[in-house]
Amino acid sequence: MGKRLSEMSLEELWELFPVILKEHDPIWKDWYLQEEKLLKKIDNQYIERINHIGSTSVNGLLAKPTIDILFEITEDCDLKFLVSMLEENGYIFEKQPQKPAPHMMFMKGYTEKGFAEKVFHLHVRYIGDWNELYFRDFLQLHKEVAQEYSNLKLSLIDKYEHDRDGYTEAKTEFVNKYTKMARIEFENKYTPY
Repeated sequence: MGKRLSEMSLEELWELFPVILKEHDPIWKDWYLQEEKLLKKIDNQYIERINHIGSTSVNGLLAKPTIDILFEITEDCDLKFLVSMLEENGYIFEKQPQKPAPHMMFMKGYTEKGFAEKVFHLHVRYIGDWNELYFRDFLQLHKEVAQEYSNLKLSLIDKYEHDRDGYTEAKTEFVNKYTKMARIEFENKYTPY
């Protein structure tokens, strides 16, 4: 029998779970909506807002086939209870370096044999003014920027296929630039949600 995920080194995990890019698939929205229903059943009393974020939430954008979900909770949420309930429903709690509480990360769809058909990243935070929402909405409105982002991802895949942290870091300047532009553009129009 092979190693459990918790026993693998970062390098072994990156080899098992490479960065894979796919053309946008409309089914990703359905997967998000199904997972949103499940999350509401798990813990409806502490939910402030749930949003589909990340590249799979932008029509036409090249993306890792991982559904990113921003799961915003109330200030009085029982975090131990939440972790327990999410783990009971197939999520793996990924302990993060110390960040403002809570910034918890959960993953679903990772197996000892590689990715499952459906893969989710659940970002748990208190309700707030999050950059991911601005960036998502900016890409949805500006298709030419979304295409630039797809091109950037394609240019990075060979170098970072087995280095998720490097891949994310290499996109940071682009993401920050357009998030800043989004905040200016949306300043008096609306707050993305």
